[in-house]
Amino acid sequence: MKKLIILGAGGYGQTVADIAEQLGYETAFMDTGTLFYTAFGNNERRVEWLEKLAEAGCQVSTLIHPTAYVSPKATIEAGTVILPGAIVNTGCVVRQGCIINCGAIVDHGCTLEEGVHVCLGAVVKAENHLPRCMKIEAGQVIGNREYQ
Repeated sequence: MKKLIILGAGGYGQTVADIAEQLGYETAFMDTGTLFYTAFGNNERRVEWLEKLAEAGCQVSTLIHPTAYVSPKATIEAGTVILPGAIVNTGCVVRQGCIINCGAIVDHGCTLEEGVHVCLGAVVKAENHLPRCMKIEAGQVIGNREYQ
């Protein structure tokens, strides 16, 4: 069984724990097979801790719920979580520590820099480049190439 240590015990931490359990992880203590996940809802704090873990040589997990669709031509970096029903389309680059929340859509050719949070049901249309730690609110729609 895979092991995962989740940093953060608030609502977001509990959500990550739920998905991790569904993906076959167990509660763990530090050893060579242990993975970490920074479950902080605060985008800046989440990225800060990812950087600290990388400096310490820790392995950081990426969690993708089985009902999410991620194109095989998308790049998903460590420390990202993709929640139930989310879609990440072809040619996307999702940098470390992003949250793609339930039912969110990230259309083709988008880049999400570190720590971006695409909230519930939000849509990021094609060819956007979202800056570090940006939050797209629930149900918000970002038009094609609105951020470049």
